[in-house]
Amino acid sequence: MTDPVRSQNPATLATDALRLSGDLVRKEIALAKAEMRRNLSHAGAGLGMIVAAAVIGIVTLNVLTAALVAALAETDLGPIWSAVIVGVVLAILAYGLLRKGLADLKPENLMPTRTVENVQRDANTVKEAYHDA
Repeated sequence: MTDPVRSQNPATLATDALRLSGDLVRKEIALAKAEMRRNLSHAGAGLGMIVAAAVIGIVTLNVLTAALVAALAETDLGPIWSAVIVGVVLAILAYGLLRKGLADLKPENLMPTRTVENVQRDANTVKEAYHDA
C-alpha cells in the first residue's frame, strides 16, 4: 500500500504546506493577541492596586499624624495607641498592595509566554517534517 502523502505531486504538497503554514500563523497571532489582552488586563489590576496603595498610604499618614498630635496633646494612652495600631495596620496593607501591584507589572509577567512556546514547538515540528520528507 502506498502512502497517500508521498503519492501527491510536489506542487500540491507545497500548496498544502503553504496553506497550513498560513493557518498556523493566523492562529498563533490570534493566540498572541488574546494572551496580550489577558496580560494587559492583569497589568491594569496591578495599576489599580498601586493606586489603592497610594490612597491607603495617604490615609495612613493622616492617621499616624493624628496619633502624633493626640500623643502630644494628651498623656492618656488609650486613644493614642488605638490610632497608632490602626495606622500601622493600614501601612502594612498599603505595603502589601504596592508589592503585589509592582510584581504584576514586571515585564516577564506581560510577555505572551504560551504563544512563544507554541511558535517554537511549531517551528521545530515544521523543521522535522521537512527533514523527514
